[in-house]
Amino acid sequence: MNTLFAKLLPYLRPYKWRITWALAQIFLISGFELLKPWPLQLVIDDVLGGKNATLPVLSEMSGEALLITACVALVVVTVASALLALMHNVTTIGVGQSMVNDLRGALYAHLQRLSLAFHSRQKVGDLMYRITADSYAVQTVIMNGILPILSAIILLAGMLVVLIPLDPMLTLVSLTVVPFLFALIALFNKKITEIATEVRDRESYVYTLVQWAMSSIKVVQAFTKEEEEYTRFMGASRASLRATLRLYSWQTLYSGMVTTLIATGTALVVYVGARSVQSGALTIGQLIVFITYLAQLYNPINQITQSWGLIAGARIGAKRCFEVLDTDPDLKDGTQQFPPEGAMGEIEWQNVAFRYRNEMPVLNEITLTVKPGMKVALVGATGAGKSTMMGLLPRFFDASTGTVKIDGIDVREYRLNSLRRQIAMVLQPPLVFPMSVRDNLAYGRPEATDAEIEDAAKMARIDGLIRGLPQGYDTVLGDTATLSEGEKQRLTIARAILRNAPILILDEPTSALDVETEGMVMEGINRLTKGRTTFIIAHRLSTVRSADLILVLKNGSIAESGSFAELMRAKGVFSDLYNSQFFETPEEKAPATSAEPS
Repeated sequence: MNTLFAKLLPYLRPYKWRITWALAQIFLISGFELLKPWPLQLVIDDVLGGKNATLPVLSEMSGEALLITACVALVVVTVASALLALMHNVTTIGVGQSMVNDLRGALYAHLQRLSLAFHSRQKVGDLMYRITADSYAVQTVIMNGILPILSAIILLAGMLVVLIPLDPMLTLVSLTVVPFLFALIALFNKKITEIATEVRDRESYVYTLVQWAMSSIKVVQAFTKEEEEYTRFMGASRASLRATLRLYSWQTLYSGMVTTLIATGTALVVYVGARSVQSGALTIGQLIVFITYLAQLYNPINQITQSWGLIAGARIGAKRCFEVLDTDPDLKDGTQQFPPEGAMGEIEWQNVAFRYRNEMPVLNEITLTVKPGMKVALVGATGAGKSTMMGLLPRFFDASTGTVKIDGIDVREYRLNSLRRQIAMVLQPPLVFPMSVRDNLAYGRPEATDAEIEDAAKMARIDGLIRGLPQGYDTVLGDTATLSEGEKQRLTIARAILRNAPILILDEPTSALDVETEGMVMEGINRLTKGRTTFIIAHRLSTVRSADLILVLKNGSIAESGSFAELMRAKGVFSDLYNSQFFETPEEKAPATSAEPS
């Protein structure tokens, strides 16, 4: 608990004055709570019982005036206490929500800094649940746990100061149940924590299933797996709700036992107090005041036990949040900046190997030097390591062994922001954002002028389509317009063109384009690549003819390298790949040539 509070403390510091004000409100509320029973004693003992009031001002009043004064005092004290409680709730809820927002921001920002290697190991739904739901733990622990406990302790101390002089024996009787209440906390706390952990894990799994199903809806429908996915979701949902029901059941049992103990303590006080009135040691008014205080005495004790139960459940959420925050970024930021004119574009891989997990090697002993302005194509089967090799340049992850250099300097020595500003990318799948077309195009270069944005769109052969949208460049995508995969592809190409970076990475830039559009877009890309170091990951081997260097990757290694003509003459892996795409084998031709005339 101490470790958890130490981690939460930084989220409290920005609000120290508001929390100080909340603490002051606690003292004021406690004071008014302590005043509540006294008007009743005035009515019972002084107005109805005929005793003289102890205060000189009240002793001179008539019975009618004293009754009116007591009733007015009861209303004033109750209203003042309610207004203070309202003010306290507004203060604490405001601070709690601000702390939740700060924790969410810290989680989101930290996740942005973690590498793709980390994200490849995580479930997106689980991370979403930690950000959206588990982050409420900071509010529950501080505002719904620690502050109410502190408030209860202050009120409890005030009650004892009033009750002990009133009747020490009765006060001692009322406190006999307290040890049993704290024993209940110890007994139930571990069980509630275990079930709360299961609830968080199962709810997180439900989030993960929904996220996966929604992002894979095309595949689900294509393979008619709707019923199967529905069954899987309902099973996960039922398991989550069963765990939640068990948690509520244990919390209700805990609350019921606390209520039973408090009722037992109240019964003891009523019995002993009634005997004291019969013996003349207490007046009826004093007993009423004591019983009224007793309800308020048990209320803070009950508040402590209930708040402790809330903290026990919330600790799990806080722990899950800090599991993420305590994950050290595996991409340490460097210190060097690129010069204002940008990178020259010389790139080297020196004995580079990479693996996402120890048992999963992806790249093996990659050694390569690319001169500034070269156009390099990467080809090979799916999973050969092409995208991974390119991902090392902008440091989506770092090499397991070896070094990647730009302009002779290890990329790990550069500031990440400075490094990534040198690289424009067209990635797969093409991604557009729910914002205007103009903002989508300028996503990597928000300072671009309208003329520059439109020129980039023209180079990517998408300007005409954009002008045909309802609001042209100001059309919000996904709102009044949607784009096909090919149109998205051209938009992301325009975005890379506008980035105007010295290094360009194109991950199958024409995969979603028809042959005619591909020719026009490649013309624009060819103009774009002049003077830039360019890497093209290609599955359509027709797009690599103009490359200065073609790399053929196989099982994470460079199997062949050379120009298009050199590799075709070598009749090796590349030649086989190329021929398999563009020429039929004799066996494929045989049925057509041997067919008899009809």
